[in-house]
Amino acid sequence: MDFLIFLAGTLLTFWALLSAIRTFVLPRSAPDLLARVVFRSVRGLFNLLVGRMRTFKQRDRVMAFYAPISLLLLLPTWLTVVLIGYMGMFWSLGLRPWTEAFNVSGSSLLTLGFARGEGFWITALEFSEATIGLILVALLIAYLPTMYNAFSSREQAVTLLEVRAGSPPSALEMLSRFHRIGKLADLAAFWEGWEAWFAALAESHTSLAALVFFRSPRVEASWVTASGAVLDGAALKRSVVDLPRDPQEALCIRAGFVALRQIADNFGISYESAPQWPENPISIERADFLQACDTLARQGVPLVPDLEQAWQDFAGWRVNYDAVLLALARITMAPKAPWATDLLEDISPT
Repeated sequence: MDFLIFLAGTLLTFWALLSAIRTFVLPRSAPDLLARVVFRSVRGLFNLLVGRMRTFKQRDRVMAFYAPISLLLLLPTWLTVVLIGYMGMFWSLGLRPWTEAFNVSGSSLLTLGFARGEGFWITALEFSEATIGLILVALLIAYLPTMYNAFSSREQAVTLLEVRAGSPPSALEMLSRFHRIGKLADLAAFWEGWEAWFAALAESHTSLAALVFFRSPRVEASWVTASGAVLDGAALKRSVVDLPRDPQEALCIRAGFVALRQIADNFGISYESAPQWPENPISIERADFLQACDTLARQGVPLVPDLEQAWQDFAGWRVNYDAVLLALARITMAPKAPWATDLLEDISPT
């Protein structure tokens, strides 16, 4: 029995350490059960709270605390698991009763020093537990600047998009503004910049999964709706606007839907891996597309003569990111934006 309890305590400690490594150290997507339980439990409480609120602004103000609180709760969760694991190891080595094992484990983990056992192996365990406690705290301290640097880089592009696409961001508004300033035929640098942004998004929001739920400083802004506006803008420019096609548009779209799919994979969101239109429908209706074309025409944007073929081309691009874009908008409770959250029947907490 002593051996089994010692083994169980060792496995619990290893589980907590592995969870911390997956969350803080491993530079790749590695979903972790313990972290997932913490985030889902906290999300359930937040859903109950914001479900009573009538306006999106109120919900956004509360949901801004969801990711930071969940992230900070990971540390006491890991420390608790380590404490319980070492309790079992101390008990199996003769520290009885359980209250004594608890006192020594807690004192060692938090480096308080008010309780200690006797014997070489117990002392060695005390030293190792104190080391683990310090490492976990140090990992969180080192992790936060990295996360906020990635957040700052993401939000800088989201904020700059407001100048080009309005607030909330709109693909139609973006194309119209570029046309008014005479830049509609010269957007290669813009698409290249957002291709790089999508690549950074995929890397940071899979290895630092909590970033997905960090909300923008402004209520009407979101990395999800910004992604949708840029992707729709590139798809419209390529399919509708009667100007030479820029290969960078297609590269930007591909970088975008690959990034969104990788993030969706990290959260277990299902989607068609090789969607084809019209076998896989999109959420935008043909009538809405034609209305958008009419809006662009009134703004003086040159359109291709065959709008039916343009619809086919646009839908063929949109089908690659339609499902994952709306799914990410739902789980992040993104604000209202054209051709994104406005297509969802319900944007209530899930």
